[in-house]
Amino acid sequence: MYSCLQNVVPFNAMPVGRTREQWIAQYANSHQHPINRTCHTLGIPTILISLALGVSALFVHRLWPYALALFLIGWALQFIGHAFEGKRPEFFHDWRFLFVGVRWWWAKMNGKA
Repeated sequence: MYSCLQNVVPFNAMPVGRTREQWIAQYANSHQHPINRTCHTLGIPTILISLALGVSALFVHRLWPYALALFLIGWALQFIGHAFEGKRPEFFHDWRFLFVGVRWWWAKMNGKA
């Protein structure tokens, strides 16, 4: 039908038998360069904080510039890291990796990645 949508993974398509650890391992495999790992270690929580501030900005309107700035900084850090890595972000291949990054960060903070 639409040729641009042929490679899009359906929202509910999760690979059978793939564990959380396998997702994190694949994510970690594409994040080997120390600068990339550092950029993601800082960028992921920056984005999470920006999202919380974004929700808060619905009620406290003066927070939106901070939420936007943190969001952009967090993403900039991640793309800078990928420039050092020399690889495209995993979510360019599969959008579900947007959520795996948070799992990877949590595992890293707990000494498991």
